[in-house]
Amino acid sequence: MNKKRLFLFAGYDKDGIIDDALVHYVSSVSKFGDIVLCMDSDTPDPELKKIQKYCVHATGVRHGEYDFGSYKRAYIWSTENLNLTDYDFIYMINDSVYGPLYDLTPYLKKLESSQSDAFGLVKNPHREHPHIQSWFIGLRPTAFTAKWFDTFMHGITKQKSKGLITREYEQGLTKLIMQHNLSWYCIYSARGRGVYNDIKKLYCAKMPFMKRVAFSRNHGALGRQILYVLQHIAPTTRDAIMSSAERIYGTKYVNWLLTSNPLKIMVRQIHHAIYKLFIEGI
Repeated sequence: MNKKRLFLFAGYDKDGIIDDALVHYVSSVSKFGDIVLCMDSDTPDPELKKIQKYCVHATGVRHGEYDFGSYKRAYIWSTENLNLTDYDFIYMINDSVYGPLYDLTPYLKKLESSQSDAFGLVKNPHREHPHIQSWFIGLRPTAFTAKWFDTFMHGITKQKSKGLITREYEQGLTKLIMQHNLSWYCIYSARGRGVYNDIKKLYCAKMPFMKRVAFSRNHGALGRQILYVLQHIAPTTRDAIMSSAERIYGTKYVNWLLTSNPLKIMVRQIHHAIYKLFIEGI
């Protein structure tokens, strides 16, 4: 693991808070390399101080360009203040997940030993646009020192919808990698909304993160899966996740959500199915 890594870390919190879950993630990653963190939030200095000791640079200003806008800002700062050729790998990661739920060492070893030019934790095997999911992407110098990559990063702008962000940047980056005859690899594959909904399945497959929005999806039908994960992870990690979730969603809601009662889960699944069918028309 004696490799030099730079992590471009994108964060967001509507209240400008650096919560326990983000501190846990940042501190865990700091063991493996340098971190440049950019929040897409107006984050006051007392909050940034919570993670500054883990970062070579941390800032928080609302820009509205989502994660790729933060990646861009972290990249530009890095090109101006660091020597990117000193690094063996650059990672782009964001706080849309809770974790790590497992030690990251074997995952980084597996990704970096793949010999691929680009890699990530989860692949979306989209029929027309397969791509690396943008919340955890790794790049070798063959990619991150290329002119096309610099052009791509500087060209990131505010988009009208998340769909356009996915098409132009998440799918677009993998498309550029393939267009330049570079290889890419992911450890896991998740179709559609699988990375959001298959919480227990992915955890049991040793996937080291859980999507934050699982707490608010499917009208609470994911509660039993989330509870299973929380019951099997380290207490410090569980406490950080619970602290974050209770702050965001409220303690009452989180207590309601986390149940192992199969009847309650079934009712929520039916509620969600009815909503999808009669409200969304799907």
